[in-house]
Amino acid sequence: MIYTALILLGLCFGSFVNALVWRLHEGQKARSTKQKAELSITHGRSMCVYCGHMLAWYDLVPVLSWLSLGGKCRYCRKSISWQYPVVELVTAALFIVSYLHWQYGFDTQGIVQLGFWIVFLTGFVALVVYDLRWMLLPDRIVRPLQILAGVYLLFVAAISQDVQIVLGAIWGVLFSAGLFYVLFQVSAGKWIGGGDVKLAVVLGTLIGGPVNALLMLFIASVFGSLVGLPLMLLGKAKRNTRIPFGPFLILATIIVYLFGASLIDFYKRQLLIA
Repeated sequence: MIYTALILLGLCFGSFVNALVWRLHEGQKARSTKQKAELSITHGRSMCVYCGHMLAWYDLVPVLSWLSLGGKCRYCRKSISWQYPVVELVTAALFIVSYLHWQYGFDTQGIVQLGFWIVFLTGFVALVVYDLRWMLLPDRIVRPLQILAGVYLLFVAAISQDVQIVLGAIWGVLFSAGLFYVLFQVSAGKWIGGGDVKLAVVLGTLIGGPVNALLMLFIASVFGSLVGLPLMLLGKAKRNTRIPFGPFLILATIIVYLFGASLIDFYKRQLLIA
């Protein structure tokens, strides 16, 4: 029953992500008040991204609507990107994986933390999609996540009555966002984007501590190399080709948040560190 609920919730949140990223991007180009109202994430009606036809509820069922329509709009018959079902399925999968590997228990505090984490995951998926499509981490997603991270930190610290949690978050931010800020300034934005610096504030707050921050940066760099090097070898990218780093940071953060303690313990055992 819990799995079913999480899957349905993940599919619905993934559908929301698809609508959010498109509306944010198109909303930046809107000029009239009417256009802005139509693209509002809170008031606008769901529509086809090509013909603008308002969609009925049966056009909006996650995954199933896309499959039943053969990946085409019911009204203009233009192809609907595979992004839509993939994002919905990935979001649902992340919810399930998080539940299966949740380390904070399922008492009241643990459930509230899981609720926070689900919201963070939804924002992270939106950022990944946006960054992959338009090479940008928009403030309209990052800023609310920064505020949410602060609220989450205060909640956990207050419930646990442990000031070390706050200190750990500060160290996490200094190591991740601090390093990115230095790289951003030294390279004038060529090595790392300003959006990555802002995102690192959220990620550093969540994972906390210098060890977790360094582990996150290491894993993100490995993923970046695994993608970038083959592209260079195949001639599809050059040394100065821009590759969005946000998705790698987010994937690494999810891994560290859910499995960081196990990874660090494994590393210590390999080095025979007590």
